[in-house]
Amino acid sequence: MKRIFASAMLALSLPAAAVASELVYQPVNPNFGGNPLNGSHLLGSAQAQNDFKDPNASSSSFERPSELDRLTSSLQSRLLSQLLADVGDGNEGSIVTDDFAINILDDQGVLSILIEDINTGEVTQIEVDGLVPDTF
Repeated sequence: MKRIFASAMLALSLPAAAVASELVYQPVNPNFGGNPLNGSHLLGSAQAQNDFKDPNASSSSFERPSELDRLTSSLQSRLLSQLLADVGDGNEGSIVTDDFAINILDDQGVLSILIEDINTGEVTQIEVDGLVPDTF
């Protein structure tokens, strides 16, 4: 029995043939050649670990405008669009909102748009030359 045990111990103590293969680096991050499906997982992990709070950011999040504000904005946009369409016919006009006063003048083919910011008093003038009505 001692002989079998000694033979077994001798066989186990002899070096065995090692089998090895080449190690190949495979990146995880898709920015460095990794699988593109890892991107959302890595981004989610990074955002979960991010505890930075921007001190300059407002504490309130975006507030959706009320239905009345959206209707008012839509009407102002429509009126301004109609005013610009009427100028092509030789008409002039103006529109005043809570924030801006817009005057549109057509002076013999020169379109002049004056935009005044009511809150700051700043005035912007846009002139477009060469507008001649189509005559057929």
